[in-house]
Amino acid sequence: MKQLRKGSEISKPFPKIVMCFGTFDLLHLGHLYYLKQAKKQGDCLVVVVARDKTKQLQKKLTVFSEKERLELIQSLRWVDKAVLGHLKDHFKIIQEINPLVICLGYDHPISETKLKEKLARLGLKPKIIRISSYKPNQQKSSLLKELILKHNF
Repeated sequence: MKQLRKGSEISKPFPKIVMCFGTFDLLHLGHLYYLKQAKKQGDCLVVVVARDKTKQLQKKLTVFSEKERLELIQSLRWVDKAVLGHLKDHFKIIQEINPLVICLGYDHPISETKLKEKLARLGLKPKIIRISSYKPNQQKSSLLKELILKHNF
């Protein structure tokens, strides 16, 4: 059983660690829904926040820096730990934490099958759950950014 740090304190061991991933730029109700649904899958929610460099390589701009996004996610009461992803090996953080469950957002591009295969090659066999969307025609970062740009908020 692992122990996770929240801030500088060591929290109790958690028998069922759940991990989820995202950029979480312009935090909105869709993000909150995703994280709350992920938390329901276990006892401890670890959220991996995408790195600025990763987003730059994908040619996607963010409003907030990785440190700001990390702080926002860590401040949510149902998030037990928020960490930045690794720059070179996106699977390294999964190996380090070894969650029993991985939750993917409805729009995460990786397929569950490919993820399971990759993790199995690393000796990991977490349950993979795809979280449904929450108002995807309204609560989606790209739509909100477009709206902000359109109205010069």
